[in-house]
Amino acid sequence: MIQGQPGVAGTAARRAEQLAARLPPLLVAAERVAATVAQGVHGRRRVGQGDSFWQFRQFLPGDPVHRIDWRQSAKGDRTFVRETEWEAAQSVWLWRDASAGMRWRSDRRLPEKAERAELLVLALASLLLRGGERVALLGAGMRPVSGRAMIELMAEAVARRGDPGALAGLPPAENLPAHARVVLIGDFLSPLPDVQQAVARLAQVPVAGHMLQVLDPAEAALPFRGRIRFEGLRREAAALIGKVEGVRGDYQARLAAQQEGLRAIAAAAGWTFGVHITDHPPETALMGLYLALAPDRAGRGRAA
Repeated sequence: MIQGQPGVAGTAARRAEQLAARLPPLLVAAERVAATVAQGVHGRRRVGQGDSFWQFRQFLPGDPVHRIDWRQSAKGDRTFVRETEWEAAQSVWLWRDASAGMRWRSDRRLPEKAERAELLVLALASLLLRGGERVALLGAGMRPVSGRAMIELMAEAVARRGDPGALAGLPPAENLPAHARVVLIGDFLSPLPDVQQAVARLAQVPVAGHMLQVLDPAEAALPFRGRIRFEGLRREAAALIGKVEGVRGDYQARLAAQQEGLRAIAAAAGWTFGVHITDHPPETALMGLYLALAPDRAGRGRAA
């Protein structure tokens, strides 16, 4: 798809200074967006709290050994852990695409796609933490926890843009607990088979999920005219098009096919799918994400 040439990276010291400088504004913006949406929604219904028993489930790689219920496991040849209602229902894993293709905008008045994805991830985390839920950043080596301190840890991890899964442009394979929720935010312009494989790996365990495609308005409409040279950010070969308006129809058809494929991938996993354009308010996208995680939807894993 269409993307521009990235700027030359600065020195390590300059990048560190930029990270320190942008973290507080990013947090402030995320908290502001979360507070706006929080005024328009009621608190999420909690399935259970504390140590209320929910179910036994089979032991999964990554589960702490002390969670094993030895009495239940002794009844057969499989190992089980005791899962509480709170832990089953309140674990939300968030991921944003931090690949090179996200570092683009068609107008200086617009945010980069990466900036909007980061804002939405942190705003959603803030909104969920306000309700006492547990969140974690997928691919960052975190365990989901509750408490306001988590939002600062997530903001630092997001600002670093260093976790391999995010840099790859596709969510990483990670062992998730059953009944968790997953939110994936990116442009999802990778080949559909690659996206399908990444989602299928996450959906092997019964988890509910939502995919949000973030696009620049120029990517959604291809409004350019005349002779344009397009340069990719993912090592794609440059393309010189003599008359952009002549290929606009084909481009929009390909984008529509990509989105239909993404919607089908989400539906096959029992997930939901949405699209957000960066010239639209982030509050609208955050509200959609929050509602997609509502118990009557995410709990049953149905597509919207």
